[in-house]
Amino acid sequence: YAAAGGTAIAEIQFADYIFPAFDQIVNELAKFRYRSGNQWNAGGVTIRSPCGAVGHGGHYHSQSPEAYLAHTPGLTVVMPRGPVTGKGLLLASIRSPDPVIFLEPKALYRAAVDDDVPTGDYQVPLGRADVMRHGTDVTVIGWGGQLRALETACDMAQERHGISCELIDLQTIVPWDVETVTRSVLKTGKCLVSHEAPVTCGFGAELVATIQQHCFYSLQSPIQRVCGYDTPFPLVFEKYYLPNEFKNLQAILNVMDAAK
Repeated sequence: YAAAGGTAIAEIQFADYIFPAFDQIVNELAKFRYRSGNQWNAGGVTIRSPCGAVGHGGHYHSQSPEAYLAHTPGLTVVMPRGPVTGKGLLLASIRSPDPVIFLEPKALYRAAVDDDVPTGDYQVPLGRADVMRHGTDVTVIGWGGQLRALETACDMAQERHGISCELIDLQTIVPWDVETVTRSVLKTGKCLVSHEAPVTCGFGAELVATIQQHCFYSLQSPIQRVCGYDTPFPLVFEKYYLPNEFKNLQAILNVMDAAK
């Protein structure tokens, strides 16, 4: 349908079950324009897919597969932090000339009921991070539902320890906003990256590699990663698995101490 010029908006419920569709997404959808020499495209496709922890999902209803998808040239990968940015990012995704995987943190369906979403038409640009709060001591980076834990961790760091955190929501995983992130780290000299997905080969590793390449001589301490563990997502141990605000607060303290 999209190859014929239509706008196709699909949903795969949940992101844990996107893997049987990988051949069509990775080998067909993502490469459609490239293999035709730009004669055809499937840019009218947006695939919505709920992802992440929800409190009771276990190993088949809690995964965050953004790193798998980000490894595929030709796809745009988006994960909003809430309804307000979510609406703008979704409208931008639908109107994008490229196929988009739009990952929706499912915990936000119930947790974000107080957000006042504008009724009008608006877009949040793809590929642009949002500096949610400005700070001077340490750059804290996340995306999706993880921003809720990071906001709390930044509040605690300021209130209890006087640490000024610059909090960045990546918003678009691919293409990600290298300029905004590196500008912040060059200013603060310290950085923490946090996501729900397992730490090994998580998308945070890509951020860390790029940050050290661009900011190496400005870094005052090793970059910290606070992520999920390298295990299947555990149902009964979910609260221990998640990189919550307390783990992130400790990482903020660690990166500050290492810079002394």
